[in-house]
Amino acid sequence: MYFLTWRDIKVRYKQTVLGVAWAVLQPFLTMVVFSLFFGGLAQIPSDGVPYPIFSYTALVPWTFFSTGLAMSSNSVVNSANLLKKVYFPRLTIPIATVLSSGVDFVIAFVVLLGMMLFFGIVPSSNALFLPFFVLLTLITALGTGLWLSAMNVQFRDVRYAVPFLTQFWLFITPIAYPASLIDNETLRVLYALNPMTGVVEGFRWALLGTDNAPGPIIAVSTLAAVVLLISSLYYFRRMERSFADVV
Repeated sequence: MYFLTWRDIKVRYKQTVLGVAWAVLQPFLTMVVFSLFFGGLAQIPSDGVPYPIFSYTALVPWTFFSTGLAMSSNSVVNSANLLKKVYFPRLTIPIATVLSSGVDFVIAFVVLLGMMLFFGIVPSSNALFLPFFVLLTLITALGTGLWLSAMNVQFRDVRYAVPFLTQFWLFITPIAYPASLIDNETLRVLYALNPMTGVVEGFRWALLGTDNAPGPIIAVSTLAAVVLLISSLYYFRRMERSFADVV
């Protein structure tokens, strides 16, 4: 697991001009676009905090999730030569790719702390819950990545569907807008079946002190993420016996 994770980190930044700066550029430039169009032109509310940090706080875990999802979905196919040469637990491949995305998350999170200092936002004791929301992001990325990586071995068009899925998932997650725009409590709970809804709302609550604790949303999102992970583990373990033959 350690060596596979370290391999993925080195391969990602090998022969790159900007190197680890890409970990900041992606969420930062997305934040700029969202701030101009959603925060400026559309006047989307931001729960009483400046829109740039409102959106960037959500983009930090989202980038961790989307990067881990994109890399893990292709991880088994990309490791075809390794699979055919030696036996080892196949689960380590997608897990290592998701863990390697944590490097980008740490770098982007440091920038987030700098933005909070710039805007004069001091986190409260709610920040103690932040590791839980990071873990929830990891579980969601891993659960989705396991499903897609196993499916990608048999159905190679999965790789073409992943960018569309990620883009669609971005807009059904409250990143450019707050979940408080949904007034109906029942609809908000249904909306929380998207695990990233609980992650994003949890990050904002823990770091920015927005609204009250989104308890029902976090509870439903956590349950959905756990179900996603358990089902993906079962599917991956069932399919991995044929990986070396099919890949």
